[in-house]
Amino acid sequence: MSFRRGVVRQSKFRHVFAQAWKAEHCIDDVRVSRVTWDTSLCAVNPKFIAVIIEAGGGGAFLVVPLSKSGRIDQSCPTVCGHAAPVLDIQWSPHDDNIIASASEDFTVKVWQIPDGGLTSPMTEAILTLEGHSKRVGILAWHPTAFNILLTAGCDNVICVWNVGTGELVYQLSDAHPDLIYSVSWNKDGSAVCTVCKDKALRVIDPRRGTVLKVKEKVHDGTRPMRAVFLSDGKILTTGFSRMSERQLALWDTNDLSEPMAVQEMDTSNGVLLPFYDPDTNMVYLCGKGDCTIRYFEVTDESPYVHFLSLYSSKEPQRGAGFLSKRGVDVNKCEIARFYKLHERKVEPISMTVPRKSDLFQGDLYPDTAGMEPALLADEWIAGQDAQPLLVSLSGGYSAPPSKHRDTLRSKPKLISQDSGTGAAPPSAGNAAATSSSAAKEMEEEVPQPRVATRETDGNTERPKREDDLLNELLAEMKALRAVVLAQSQRIELLERQLARIEDGD
Repeated sequence: MSFRRGVVRQSKFRHVFAQAWKAEHCIDDVRVSRVTWDTSLCAVNPKFIAVIIEAGGGGAFLVVPLSKSGRIDQSCPTVCGHAAPVLDIQWSPHDDNIIASASEDFTVKVWQIPDGGLTSPMTEAILTLEGHSKRVGILAWHPTAFNILLTAGCDNVICVWNVGTGELVYQLSDAHPDLIYSVSWNKDGSAVCTVCKDKALRVIDPRRGTVLKVKEKVHDGTRPMRAVFLSDGKILTTGFSRMSERQLALWDTNDLSEPMAVQEMDTSNGVLLPFYDPDTNMVYLCGKGDCTIRYFEVTDESPYVHFLSLYSSKEPQRGAGFLSKRGVDVNKCEIARFYKLHERKVEPISMTVPRKSDLFQGDLYPDTAGMEPALLADEWIAGQDAQPLLVSLSGGYSAPPSKHRDTLRSKPKLISQDSGTGAAPPSAGNAAATSSSAAKEMEEEVPQPRVATRETDGNTERPKREDDLLNELLAEMKALRAVVLAQSQRIELLERQLARIEDGD
């Protein structure tokens, strides 16, 4: 392994501490799929974890609430509407109840998972997208536009769909001469980067159907590659050298003639799956069949890609799910969380930056992309681009009431996530009042400690003394949160006054 070390570099992520959760917090008896497609086999959001599993006579994936732990019963309901194995699953970034699945049966299906998880097997999707002539293995939701989904299949075709109407809005059938390995949107969703079996990296404008940039032979090896767009417009790729060494390379889209940085790691056969965190500019590499997760920081200083550390365990990973920043525990300085797939188990792994202070660490948690989309599908199709709408993670994240509840044409979502089935949507006259009361409840809500939730699952008759202790703890947390918010406002006021003094006002 050849990582450049040299002079000690100043970075708040130099000491990221990775730790697996205890056995009682893992999910056991999960029959992880054995498909040979190089995918992560897992998708996670702040509500649910979904895992592609073995299924006889078709394709299925398991969806359980994120707080679930322990053994999964064999009779546990699954999403099982595909006629062939599922190859990829992705949660919508703008609705934590919507998930898309791609399958060997040439179709892509969109599902709406009820709050609390499944109570019976789900066989009917709310939308089926049919446009590929071979198996579909890649899904990528648009980062800022509502209901835009990109799919890529073994027919070497990229399709872009408006999920709200079920329409195929763009199709790129002649951009790739061979199998597409991966597709990644850039930050504002104006372009995608792809890598293909012909070893070329392409930057494509999907709306115009044009290839903007091409770099031949990004990696010399014949094994599959991966590429991911970084927030500053650069592209990070993983692949293999001519000597079958695994490589990581960084590319500047303004000049693709030579890579900005190349690092060689080892000679393992597993494809390196990159998971990128735009908030910290860190990249995590999970190799299929590896026992390690490597993590790097990408900066503007040479050598640009800085190796930080690696997490190592005894058991190899079949795949991994990467939790969005909205779901991490900010009280524990958790900056990332993986859900590692074993042969029959799902194991959470937390990445934390140890801090002595109990206050919110603003430098670790810049504002992150929220659930609210920056554009509607029609606006993006018409040519508009927009950066993600950001939210603060101070005090934990609470989803605001969405402005866009007409998610899908075939089965529109209910106005309120918490309303019962069949509840009528509020009239225009009282919609503002409903939104105001929901926001007020959200402000007053204090999140319960995650461990307490797990310990009380299924235990409805808690002793009264334990209830009193929990109520006291929640009251203390509420009071502490109020103090933190007040201090934050005071600091902002002082900073503004200082700025005026420096400006001579």
